[in-house]
Amino acid sequence: MNPIRPKAPRLQLDPVSYEALRQQVLRRDGWRCQSCGAMSNLEVHHKEFRSQSGDDSEENLITLCRSCHTLAHGVLLKPQSSAFVR
Repeated sequence: MNPIRPKAPRLQLDPVSYEALRQQVLRRDGWRCQSCGAMSNLEVHHKEFRSQSGDDSEENLITLCRSCHTLAHGVLLKPQSSAFVR
């Protein structure tokens, strides 16, 4: 029988270190959205959300454009509107 191990505490970087990691991820991903290939409005997305104990680590981050990042969070834009709906 395997004992259940407690989950390791998540890694959350200070703002300066996070910005350096963010730039590293953007370079790694070739300054392109890894979903649609766009090269503008880029954001770095946590694959496992911070709110769900996701780390600030290169393995947990991916470059997405603003539209794909929004979709990754399950938020849709209303047609003819900038309002978000869930």
